[in-house]
Amino acid sequence: MENPAYRANAADRCFYCKDELFSVLDAIAQQRGFVATAYGVNADDTLDFRPGHRAAQNIAYWRHCLTQACAKRKFASFRSAPDCRLGTAPPPHASPLRVPYGTEVTPERLTMIERGEAALRELGFRQFRVRLHDQLARVEIAPEEMDRAFSKETCAAISQA
Repeated sequence: MENPAYRANAADRCFYCKDELFSVLDAIAQQRGFVATAYGVNADDTLDFRPGHRAAQNIAYWRHCLTQACAKRKFASFRSAPDCRLGTAPPPHASPLRVPYGTEVTPERLTMIERGEAALRELGFRQFRVRLHDQLARVEIAPEEMDRAFSKETCAAISQA
């Protein structure tokens, strides 16, 4: 939160977040004597606008295993995950920041989002997002969970939360 470029929340916001994250992780890796640190980018990720990737390139010892070794695509990576002793199911997608570009990132806004997502988790949802738009929270729920989300009781609980 100390970095004004991150708080400004421009289109390249992911660079500033990942730059901080990777710098901290790199220091830990070096303290522990690791030769390299793996970054889970895959070939599909290189086709999107992902400013955070630039941050990993700034650190000498980061390895982009899934793109460097075999140019794997996202779901191919999950199919081969058992060979790497990784879980086999794709994790629920969750974008790191759910505040529209240009809206300042503040601790208060992040807390509101966290509270909304905690409420959805308590209601038993597994794959969801809460996006903040001024005084409006937009709730996104995976298609396979929509029937339950639209029940009268659950709608009331989500609205209350």
